[in-house]
Amino acid sequence: MNIYQNPEPQTWASLCRRAEQDNSLIAERVESIVERVATQGDAALLALAEQIDGVKLSSLAVTEQEFSDAERKVSDEVKAAIEQAVNNIEAFHRAQLPTEVRVETQPGVVCVQRPVAISKVGLYIPGGTAPLFSTVLMLALPAKIAGCGEIILCTPTNKQGCVAAEVLYAARRCGVTQVFKAGGAQAVAAMAYGTESIPKVYKIFGPGNRYVTLAKQLVAGRNTSIDMPAGPSEVMVLADATADAEFVAADLLSQAEHGRDSQAMVVCDNMAFAESVSKAVERQMASLSRAEFVVESLKSSRAVVFDRREQMIAFANKYAAEHLIISMADAWGVAERITSAGSIFIGNYSPESAGDYASGTNHTLPTSGWAHSCSGVNIDSFMRKMTIQELSPKGIAALAPTIVAMADAEGLEAHANAVKIRIAKR
Repeated sequence: MNIYQNPEPQTWASLCRRAEQDNSLIAERVESIVERVATQGDAALLALAEQIDGVKLSSLAVTEQEFSDAERKVSDEVKAAIEQAVNNIEAFHRAQLPTEVRVETQPGVVCVQRPVAISKVGLYIPGGTAPLFSTVLMLALPAKIAGCGEIILCTPTNKQGCVAAEVLYAARRCGVTQVFKAGGAQAVAAMAYGTESIPKVYKIFGPGNRYVTLAKQLVAGRNTSIDMPAGPSEVMVLADATADAEFVAADLLSQAEHGRDSQAMVVCDNMAFAESVSKAVERQMASLSRAEFVVESLKSSRAVVFDRREQMIAFANKYAAEHLIISMADAWGVAERITSAGSIFIGNYSPESAGDYASGTNHTLPTSGWAHSCSGVNIDSFMRKMTIQELSPKGIAALAPTIVAMADAEGLEAHANAVKIRIAKR
């Protein structure tokens, strides 16, 4: 890891830069895939599965027999782990359920804000090198708790045309029964436009590679909402003398192993500590099975050393990490000054892995600096807020002068008349 000591503020933007991605080379390919699925439906999905993934599928829907087989394949240990994670995720997300707001803004004028679940949602679960069954829990459970009526799940298969057993078990445990064998940009397109097998949804959730991300952004500009812009995963650790270099190194590596374009950052107040973390990363990395991903990830990862705590906090807010671990004295006090982060982990015994799997918070979070303006997935992500109002005869009479004056000032005569005609008939 490269180490930077007391960098000047004018250099912070470059130090906060994520791994460069030239999407121009694949943008045309993604658009072609999306259009093909939109026009050809299931035929395009089956052809693309064979062409891109080398899998010849006879059908797209996961069968009841496949669900049953998956349940037998998942170990009791993993089932117990899923159960514990489900309990914690449900508890935290159920507590987020919004309540109706009803206010009489003035006599005779009642305004209501009512939370309503999105009726059809689509979940994308990555496969590839690491089928993320934990993401099934993070998306399907909040969708169920919110009250989404129809939940569609798309995920790629292995070379034998099978979905990972853990993904199917987790889906069934969360009450999802419609699972389809589709990955990449083509899965996003299928959920956005609908095919003969896969229903169209109103909002798409879930992480994925660059093809998935670009496809989500493409359909979001047309006819389907998405959860958030997404990019490679990332972590930042704020550390002082109270931190443990071995813990910090482990946290950096847990993020770096996600993929070659992931990023891991440590911000500390001592050069010797930064060097200790760098050495610990090298030691721990040697035993990892996904070391090839880590090596590439660490090329865009770095350690930044500041003399003052204020600079550390300011730099963290500038970076806006997806995951921010605070291993510092008075960590809660530091957290109160953080304005931009996807999810914060307090103290030496709160690894990012806890949030990824089982503490209860959601692991679908904004990356690439989007934490400046976006929240991670939560119950509100699966709901919309609808307003309702009722004006009594007394209420419209009292508010009429205000409405008419404003409508006239804007030159919208019909707006004013909609009020005047009611007042005239009282």
